[in-house]
Amino acid sequence: MSGKLTTSAPWQNLTTLAESISTQHMRDWFAAQPDRASRYTMSACGITLDYSKNWIEPDVMQALTELAEYCDVPKKRDGMFAGDIINNTEHRAVLHTALRNFSGNPVYVDGQDVMPEVMATLDKIKQFVIEVHSGTRTGMRGDAFTDIVSIGIGGSFLGPKIMTEALKPYQHDGLNVHFVANVDGCHIQDVLAGLDPATTLIVMSSKSFTTQETLQNTLTAKQWFLSSGGSQADIAKHFVAVSSNVQAAVEFGMAEENIFPMWDWVGGRYSLWSAIGLPIALSLGYEHFEALLRGAHEMDNHFRSAPLQQNMPVILALLGVWYRNFFAAQSHVLLPYYHYLRGFPAYVQQLDMESNGKSTTSSGNAVDYATGPIIWGSEGTNGQHSFHQLIHQSGTLIPADFMLPLSVPNQHHEHHAMLASNCFGQTQALMQGKTFEQCYEDLANKGLPEDERKKLAAHKTMPGNKPSNTLVFEQLDPKTLGALVALYEHKVFVQGIIWDLNSFDQWGVELGKVLGNQVLGAIQDGAGSEQFDSSTAALIARFRQQQSD
Repeated sequence: MSGKLTTSAPWQNLTTLAESISTQHMRDWFAAQPDRASRYTMSACGITLDYSKNWIEPDVMQALTELAEYCDVPKKRDGMFAGDIINNTEHRAVLHTALRNFSGNPVYVDGQDVMPEVMATLDKIKQFVIEVHSGTRTGMRGDAFTDIVSIGIGGSFLGPKIMTEALKPYQHDGLNVHFVANVDGCHIQDVLAGLDPATTLIVMSSKSFTTQETLQNTLTAKQWFLSSGGSQADIAKHFVAVSSNVQAAVEFGMAEENIFPMWDWVGGRYSLWSAIGLPIALSLGYEHFEALLRGAHEMDNHFRSAPLQQNMPVILALLGVWYRNFFAAQSHVLLPYYHYLRGFPAYVQQLDMESNGKSTTSSGNAVDYATGPIIWGSEGTNGQHSFHQLIHQSGTLIPADFMLPLSVPNQHHEHHAMLASNCFGQTQALMQGKTFEQCYEDLANKGLPEDERKKLAAHKTMPGNKPSNTLVFEQLDPKTLGALVALYEHKVFVQGIIWDLNSFDQWGVELGKVLGNQVLGAIQDGAGSEQFDSSTAALIARFRQQQSD
């Protein structure tokens, strides 16, 4: 990209098109275009995307594609896969895609092929999972493990937890996996209270082995284990780590062979494909974990090879830019119509908002345009009875992604038919709306006075013209879920390219960690309170006073 984004020809063209589109209505397009749905529907990697219910016409899609080309999306995409140092503030390559690379081709970082170490780690995960599932790896009494407690924070928590929940029908019988992230002691205590230390395996995930919340929860688990009959020597059987700090893990009491590696070129929110995914493999079995990786690899190949106009991550990214920058949409809602996928909006929330919640370009300049939107959502149909009201009738623009598996394991046909009907009906209602005239006509023969009839018709009127995407898949198996996650990863990456952001650092998160540690020191020993503002100092003092009473 050369020159300023907002004064570029593609941006100016889109500004003009937005003015024209804003006076049109999607229901008129559907009435005039019998082939609209087929024209704006595509499939890749087991996922079908219907994006026909968007404020788009061929000239808009052409202009959006020209914007992607102007911003060098193909070149920068290829640079990521090649191991270029695209995380320029931390001087790192970004190669989560290497963790699911089954092509047999090398991937280089600083001239070294990382694939032998990646494949060795997968083999190590596979062997570990086989031993736990078969009962050959046992606890201090020689019992097979019945429970796994996965302790992490951020991506090392959200990824394993949400993927495991989403794939519940594929979970391994006889092994329960519990996830702990919050440093609030209530969480870890509640999880441990119902477990037998002799049959519990603790998986601690922290690249540095010093992450405040993760380390404290692991220390609490260690204290629980030792106070329940375990010895220091037994820790090697019951605690394993995913970390690059081998020395700290060994000093904790973990066996070195039970420490799984992490690499600087994998960001936390992209780490579920690494050994951070060990709890997923333990919960589902290694073959399903590998299927998750292979699904993501298929989406990687699609992203790398498909033309921009037929590239699913690129299309989703461009639609997001269209609404964020040319119609001032502040948020984007994800609506999975599948109970086990209910955590997916929270996963994408971190992925998107931590990646593109920035206001500085990759070269260090302040942006003069909107960047990452607020990501939120919940499972259908619950939202229809609460926040969908705002999407339907408020003046706030909230683009939506609906998601539905066409079939699910062990589901009653009536339940799933009702679920699907609500999903499709909501997208239709958002697009079509209901005019005042239609509402007025519906109230005929109701015995209402004329003024009351008009008043009620006004309240019932829904403007429609609310944009949405619908993603359907035959079923949410591990391979399809892998492709779905990779789809959103690449969508976020493309948007970061267009906005000229480094989508792979998180300095706001880092500042919170630093200040949290400083406050903790002041709470624990009272020193250094003078460094804080008067509000923070007063809050610390009040907390210390309450603790001492």
